[in-house]
Amino acid sequence: MDRKEAEKKIQELRAVLWENSRRYYVENSPVIGDYEYDHLMYQLRDLENEWPDLITPDSPTQRVGSDLASDYDRSGEEAGSDSRFPKVQHRYPMLSLSNTYSIEDVEEFASRAEKALDHDFTWCCELKFDGTGISLTYVDGILVKALTRGDGTTGDDVTVNVRRISNIPQKLIGGGWPHEFEIRGEILMPFKAFDALNEERKKDDEPLFANPRNAASGSLKLLDPDEVGRRGLWCTLYHIPSQFIDFATTHSGALDKASSWGLPISTDRRICKGINEIEEYLKHWDAARKDLPYPTDGVVIKIDSLASQEELGYTAKFPRWAVAYKFKAEQAVSEVLSIDYQVGRTGAVTPVANLSPVPLAGTIVKRATLNNEEWMRLLDIRIGDRVFVEKGGEIIPKIVSVDLSGRPAGAVVPEFPTVCPDCGTPLVKSEEEARWFCTNSDGCPTQIKGRLVHFLSRKAMNVIAGDATIDQLFNLGLVRTPADFYSLTKPQLLMLDGWKDRSAERFLQSLAASRKVSFDHVLFALGIRYVGEQTAKEVARHFSDIDTLASAPVEELLQVPDVGEVIARSIFSFFRDEKVLADISRLKAAGLQFSLGKASEKNSDALAGKTIVVSGTFSISRDEIKALIEANGGKNSSSVSGKTDFLLAGTKPGPEKVKKASELGVAVIDENEFFAMIPSVPVKTEEGNHVRGREETEPTLF
Repeated sequence: MDRKEAEKKIQELRAVLWENSRRYYVENSPVIGDYEYDHLMYQLRDLENEWPDLITPDSPTQRVGSDLASDYDRSGEEAGSDSRFPKVQHRYPMLSLSNTYSIEDVEEFASRAEKALDHDFTWCCELKFDGTGISLTYVDGILVKALTRGDGTTGDDVTVNVRRISNIPQKLIGGGWPHEFEIRGEILMPFKAFDALNEERKKDDEPLFANPRNAASGSLKLLDPDEVGRRGLWCTLYHIPSQFIDFATTHSGALDKASSWGLPISTDRRICKGINEIEEYLKHWDAARKDLPYPTDGVVIKIDSLASQEELGYTAKFPRWAVAYKFKAEQAVSEVLSIDYQVGRTGAVTPVANLSPVPLAGTIVKRATLNNEEWMRLLDIRIGDRVFVEKGGEIIPKIVSVDLSGRPAGAVVPEFPTVCPDCGTPLVKSEEEARWFCTNSDGCPTQIKGRLVHFLSRKAMNVIAGDATIDQLFNLGLVRTPADFYSLTKPQLLMLDGWKDRSAERFLQSLAASRKVSFDHVLFALGIRYVGEQTAKEVARHFSDIDTLASAPVEELLQVPDVGEVIARSIFSFFRDEKVLADISRLKAAGLQFSLGKASEKNSDALAGKTIVVSGTFSISRDEIKALIEANGGKNSSSVSGKTDFLLAGTKPGPEKVKKASELGVAVIDENEFFAMIPSVPVKTEEGNHVRGREETEPTLF
């Protein structure tokens, strides 16, 4: 390869790496895996080493990955959503670690350190958590600042959101901490929370997060701190910069101290005396990590002595005393039998590969997402190919590469459809979107049925009906828009296969009950693109009624918490559709709640200014308990923090929440004490109707 060819290849590699860094760190929607990304980085590094005069300061080999959107904006204009968070310079840089997937590379790294130090030392091995980096600053034991890693020099100030993460202490316990110090670690999303979040997004026809790491990063940058609290984020801390340590001589000793102050430190680290013990640790956790409740992607190997760390120092990007060994994701090999193109309720078309069944990470995988046309093109996939499948975040099956060497003769090149596979309408794709869309929202059967299913769903109108019921109602021509549900009659319902009097009566009763569903749920049920459950609640609170909302300009929509430019324009366009307005008019006539009015009116200010966390089982549903809190001026929160006033604990409350409340001195109250704090209200329990509140029970707290 001559210089001209090398320069061209270097530019190509840099462009791909920059684009995928932006997708990974900023958009939280990567299109290639860590292994593929690192492989491209190694190619670029080798070429630059061969042609050092072609190295430039902005090369990906010379800079750490950044979660600041502006670092990927080549136009000079402000990009992304990071501008909504203040930029703060790190007191000491947050460097990344050099990565390897090879035991041989670890052995070579250890050998170099042994030669450089020329004295005995031990290693500290700890799990490499797959989250998003965070740096916490404590002053006199109080959390005062939380910064993302950013570009390693400057990060986003996300303190207000970090305060909503339940296992991060606002105030340290014990004593002996420095007057001021930083401690660094990862914000994680446990698998259970990740699965639940993606299930919600799937129902709302929103793009799924690729893995828990991207979900954690995206959640940490939300504008609504309460929604951050609801996402179930977790934190683990693993490093105190040596400049702050005068209370320990080793890395492990410093972490032991931090743990005694109540900081969340992993207990799964191990002191190793040589490469054999390091390899035993790697082998153990390559298997054992699959039983952990949160994602890990490797092991970090550090020299334990702080003096030895200082002696070895740093390169421009990495410390010389640490290396990250990354596990390869569990993979399976399968054959692509066919590719389906699924249409969602917003018209988005998603390719899905049908595979020969293969066991992977405890399940049998038969289908795997291909994300979009761009990803199919990058993979160069064919029907009949043998492909490598892994689970994104150990949960979502995805195809990561194709066995090109084993491609069968005559493998068919898939053609991404140019028209909707359901209704035949030409597909369109804007520059801002990675997906193709069917624009025939009023005539595409799949879109129509998807919107009807969403309208009746539990978190929307909460009407008892399954997909099969919607299919039958649609196929019989009985329902085309949400308003049509409220015109259905019993004789029409008895036309459905298998329906008897009781089935029809239950459905009509469920529809009647939905007329009392609050405005924010009705707004969510309308299916405005990008407007999820929490955004609908914020919009309803801000505008109070549908008419005010429908006439609001984009500028006013942008004043609503968690509403950015894309969501604002989506809402604005939605209410400019005459067919939408006509259907809303019919829904109003059917008696649905299109204003906060009496349905959401405050009963009292008994809980004004109080933040309450609800946990456990009660005599009424938790949703009803939360509604009573809001109706009496209180605020619901999903996690216990220093700002929590009460933990309302029912039967079998979450042990972590109870423990956290005890550590922070937060009062724990039971159901009777709660009802003693508010005016009497009628409640329905399994034992019948009752009146609960101050008139029934004497107050016990005030």
